[in-house]
Amino acid sequence: MNAFAIPSSVEAIDPRCWESFAPYFADLQERPLTSENLRQWLTDWSNLTRLLFEAASLIYIEKSLDTADEDKEQAFLDLINNVFPQAQVAAQALKERLLTVDPDEAALHDMALVLRNMRNEAELFREENVPLFTEVSKLENDYDKITGGLQAPWDGEEKNLSQLAFFLNDKDRDVRHKAWQTIADLWLSQREPLNNLYGQMLEIRQQIAQNAGLPDYRAYAFREKGRFDYTPEDCLTFHAAIETAVVPALRRILERKRTRLGYDRLRPWDWVPEKGALVDDSRGEPLRPYQGQEALIQHTLNIFNQLDPQLSRYFATMAEDGLLDLDTRTGKALGGYCSALPLRNRPFIFMNGVGSHDDVQTMLHEAGHAFHVFETADLPLFWQTDPPMEFCEVASMSMELLAAPYLSRQHGGFYTTPQAARARIEHMEGIIAFLPYMAVVDAFQHWVYTHPQEAAHANQCDAAWDELWLRFIPDVDWAGYEAIRQTGWHRKPHIFTSPFYYIEYGMAQIGALQVWRNSLTNRSGALNAYRQALAYGGTKTLPELFASAGAEFRFDTELLTELVALVEQTTAELEKSALS
Repeated sequence: MNAFAIPSSVEAIDPRCWESFAPYFADLQERPLTSENLRQWLTDWSNLTRLLFEAASLIYIEKSLDTADEDKEQAFLDLINNVFPQAQVAAQALKERLLTVDPDEAALHDMALVLRNMRNEAELFREENVPLFTEVSKLENDYDKITGGLQAPWDGEEKNLSQLAFFLNDKDRDVRHKAWQTIADLWLSQREPLNNLYGQMLEIRQQIAQNAGLPDYRAYAFREKGRFDYTPEDCLTFHAAIETAVVPALRRILERKRTRLGYDRLRPWDWVPEKGALVDDSRGEPLRPYQGQEALIQHTLNIFNQLDPQLSRYFATMAEDGLLDLDTRTGKALGGYCSALPLRNRPFIFMNGVGSHDDVQTMLHEAGHAFHVFETADLPLFWQTDPPMEFCEVASMSMELLAAPYLSRQHGGFYTTPQAARARIEHMEGIIAFLPYMAVVDAFQHWVYTHPQEAAHANQCDAAWDELWLRFIPDVDWAGYEAIRQTGWHRKPHIFTSPFYYIEYGMAQIGALQVWRNSLTNRSGALNAYRQALAYGGTKTLPELFASAGAEFRFDTELLTELVALVEQTTAELEKSALS
């Protein structure tokens, strides 16, 4: 019998104070473990972990909704200063205790992968790293504050980076140029602060790796992220396959656009990879699919109702429960994400919508993550609901592709039939354009964290980024704007706040393309396999999850060539509909 009943709601505690959690961790540490009570002990620990993670998610969400609110920032700082460090130490003690139990115990029958992950975490843990994690979290928060507060005048109004990015998709080349230059100037105004910030991050991360007895932070990150099924060398092989199979297709897209638009050359404002903004060469006005959050929600709900009624019900639940914050506004952190609230088995979606088609893609993407949370709700223990991140992104990227046939108004979506075809062409081209950019971001981090002495100098980071950019990003004339190209690594938040979290997107895109390929011949079968794979959560290995979804876990030139050919074929077919 447990001495304490774990609170069933965050509202019952003060999540900024370690004292809210300490008694429950102490009880678990002191409670005798027997065959009879082991499962209850695990359940209680799982519920406590859900409470802690939900509290942390809510504090992070509130902080990202308003980066200028000092009280919300203080709550986040209290969490990372007062709660997380002690929770990490307490959780380590519980892991060590569990790992002494015979793994053949009946209570652990469904815990094989969880125990593997915990064993890895326990071996990697060093108490001296706990305050270093706190320090790097503060620096990551500083990045959000710097970038979330950037704004510039535009037509008499102050607009933030997300609002300015809306104009990167404008049909008028002069408008795109103005928006791009305004955004670039804002980033360049923070060049030195961002260089200094990153230098501090690198030093701390390298110390974390050294404390753990590992040669560099890349080795640490691969262990920390539980990358049991591939190696750094596999990532480099993937980069090479992209260079061979994808970059030529990208060049064909760029040349087609240049020719159709009558340009003598493409310029940086014609393709902005970090924003997924590739110049629209179609006829008609720019795609403006919706105005305001409610319209975005309603049309998305209609699309999911066509795709699968249960998925539609999940999304409706989020809307009804106020778990969507989709419009951009001053002071809101950049980007978009889906955060799990594990105590109530609900997701929360955060994004910066401005009324563009990119917002529609982001909405479908984050909804795929949200469906993952719903589908794993029946798994009994918290750790079982935590799948590998590479497969989390299969959930999101597959949803973008599976929902695409329902974008038109005849299905309750956003567009006329020709507009829907244009939107899908933009998505197909975006997939081809994304993979080389992903390779730049991932390869840059491989270089940074295996060359810490060189990377300590921002000018060498600029040079390394530029070399990779010129390797993977072809046929754009940057004359006169080289400084902006070289500092492109500043404009990718993952590099600062989620180191080494980017290859997942590339691997997942290859998995998602296979799920989509299956749906072209068996829509219901592909969707059922997708949902079943999501429901497995973290109870299967990464290759097994890919296989459950109907995909192979491989990233070689042969497979990429096949998938690129399918994307190009589909694009050609959609071109006919776009002209109708």
